[in-house]
Amino acid sequence: MVEELVVAGVSVASVGLVYVMAGARVVKQYERGVVLRLGRLLPEVRGPGFTMTVPFVDRLRKVNIQIVTLPIPAQEGITRDNVTVRVDAVVYFKVVEAADAIMQVEDYRFAVSQMAQTSLRSIIGKSDLDDLLSNREKLNQGLELMIDSPAIGWGVQIDRVEIKDV
Repeated sequence: MVEELVVAGVSVASVGLVYVMAGARVVKQYERGVVLRLGRLLPEVRGPGFTMTVPFVDRLRKVNIQIVTLPIPAQEGITRDNVTVRVDAVVYFKVVEAADAIMQVEDYRFAVSQMAQTSLRSIIGKSDLDDLLSNREKLNQGLELMIDSPAIGWGVQIDRVEIKDV
């Protein structure tokens, strides 16, 4: 009788320990954890370190908050003076609001990439060949403003945009 109670107690304790350990998570220093409880966003974003979630109820999504270097593939376009050019660029951005980066847009990296490509084509169409070759700083700032305005709503901040090659 006593043996059966001890075995039952040990088995219940081990199942409880496995359940608790299933909810243990570690968020790295360069990440933030966004918790969805049964699909609903919890208001508190988890900082770096050890954190607990409710197993099978909570879903922890980690968001990298480091600066991301995103190359923009070469875009062909016709300038205002009817010259065909290929221009490629690099976008430097980082996530400043982890919850918005998860909830406001499906894939923030892809969204920034697509916005940068369309903005680059738009800048090409509005500029002369002379401007593309000589006023890169002005074009970089224009590109940054065009990409940054929608990206703010996604929890993303554009640090810098550089035109690499014309």
